[in-house]
This record gives sequence, C-alpha cells and structure tokens, in this order.
Amino acid sequence: MADVRPFRAERYDETQAGPLDQLVAPPYDVISPAEREQYLARSPYNVVHLTLPDDAEQAGRDLADWRAQGVLARDWEPAAWLLSQDYTGPDGFSRTRSGLVVSLRAEPYDRGVVLPHERTHSGPKEGRLRLLRATRTQLEPIFLLYEGDPVALPDRPPDLQSGGDKLWRVAAVPDLPGTELLIADGHHRYETALAYAAEGGSPYLMVVLVPTRQEGLTIFPTHRIAEHVNGARGTPIDEPGDELPGVVLYRDGRYELLESDALDVEVVDRLSPEGVTYTARREDAVATVDRGDAEAAFLLRPTRIEDVWAVARRGETMPQKSTYFFPKLTSGLLFHPLD
Repeated sequence: MADVRPFRAERYDETQAGPLDQLVAPPYDVISPAEREQYLARSPYNVVHLTLPDDAEQAGRDLADWRAQGVLARDWEPAAWLLSQDYTGPDGFSRTRSGLVVSLRAEPYDRGVVLPHERTHSGPKEGRLRLLRATRTQLEPIFLLYEGDPVALPDRPPDLQSGGDKLWRVAAVPDLPGTELLIADGHHRYETALAYAAEGGSPYLMVVLVPTRQEGLTIFPTHRIAEHVNGARGTPIDEPGDELPGVVLYRDGRYELLESDALDVEVVDRLSPEGVTYTARREDAVATVDRGDAEAAFLLRPTRIEDVWAVARRGETMPQKSTYFFPKLTSGLLFHPLD
C-alpha cells in the first residue's frame, strides 16, 4: 500500500512575490534554453530560478533568501490539495483533468507499490540530486496514475489559481482505491528521491495522483525526427488522415507504413535511428524533413494507457518519450520542504 499523507506546503506570498502567473512555469525538463531565459526575466522569484539554476548551490541560497524575505510562506498545518486543470490539447479540444496533491514515500520499484514505464539516464538524476541536496525541498510535483474515478472537487472558490490550474486545500487525504501507482511523468525525479533517501535524507516527495477513469486524462503521441534511419523501409501509402494506420515513415515527400505487432514506440526503438529529436506536432515533424533538416520522421499513434499499465506490470520499460501526458504539471504552485 502506498504511504501517502498530507504535508505542510510552502507557497508564494503574492503580496511579496507578485502575481502567481509570473512565478510559475512548466517542469524543468520541457523548458528550452531560450524559454528558461524568458522565465528568469519574468520575475526574480520565478520558480525557474530554483528548478533550472546556474548551479545547485545558488538555488539553495536563493531559496533561503526568499524564505527570509517572506516571499515564501509555509502552512502551519499539514494538508492535501485537490487539483483541477482546464486545458486545450494539441488536438484543439478543451478538457479538465483532476488529481490529488500529497506527499508520497518513495519505495523501490521491486516492492510493486510504484511502477515505472520509461527508461532513465544517469545525467539528469545526478543534476537533480545535487539540487535536492542543496535545497532540501521537493520543488516540483511528479505525476502518477492510479485506477480510480475522478476526485470530487469542492463547491467553493479555489484557494490557489493560476491560468487553468485551480487548487483547493483539504485537511485529510481522501480514500484512494487500489495499491499500484504508475509514474506518468517524473521518473528521473522519483529515482532521485530514492537516491536521496539512501543517503539518509527524507524519502518523501510531492506528487499529483491522477485517477485514470476520467475523460480529461489524455495521452498524445510524440513523433520522432531522425537525422538517419539506418535503412528503414516500409510499404508506400497515400498521405494518411488524422488516424494513422501504424508507424508511418515520412521522407522525400512520401509516406511508408512500417507494419509490426509491437507498440509504435518500440517499432522505432528497434530500428535504432540516429540523431533523434521529438515533437508532439505531426506538421512540425513533416516540415523539418521538408526543410532538409532531417532525413525522415516517424509518425506515431498515441500509446494507450492500458498498454502502459501492461508494460509496467510486466516489470518492463518503454523507450523515453513513449508517452506524452498533456498538460504537464505546473511548477511553483506548491513546494514541499523536507526539513
């Protein structure tokens, strides 16, 4: 059974820090260098000063200064938070996704409480561990799934709001069905929490638990753009419509179908293309090839949530960027000090 509990959240005092919309940002791993500069310029207190600092020690100093200045204030009592996110997806449809913000004890994967589905790399984890040591604070939530119905939201104004995000403070953690949690986004940060706990630090981290049985939970594809495709060949087809028939290879203005019973992301992974970059927009993938900036693009269908669960329960992992859960969680709404 997952150990989830309320926590004493730390959050911006807008009377000292300024409007919340100027302080929040997407997760650190989806921010480009140019976007980082834009967020840093928005406010001296924007969360990116902490999540993407020049160095970890500077983030620790900034965090201490913000606390001393009253820019951040900590709740006196532990609480859980109900989260609602209104968003428009890459497909143009508007939806709402709900979840629960709590503190979760990180458990090794072999205990079967928290399941991964994607592979990780050592570099990002080393950087996140340095940051965690310097700040002793979980600066961003990670995104986990559980099999359940949508959470019931209070019939009152939210306690925090920024853009499409709304948060309601509740005194206790609502009952959660089931025992398994699946990491949707945040594998590197989860494994960083395990490493930090192994050093003697707190094993807890801030998570958003999202139930799967809701229309607002969506997965979009992440298409692959490759500098070289290592001789990959398929069956020529006409330009496909919105619903792809399988993995489609686009190059030289032509489309080819790569037929296989494997998941789309696994089909491409087995081909070992070189110089791969990613995009959620099919038209961007095609345009990159048409400009001559890449040899080809692999156009993929979205991975189904039931397939993600199946892979995780078998104890297997998928290639990176196998799932694109949209929207990403917003960083800077809440912080989770570990002292």
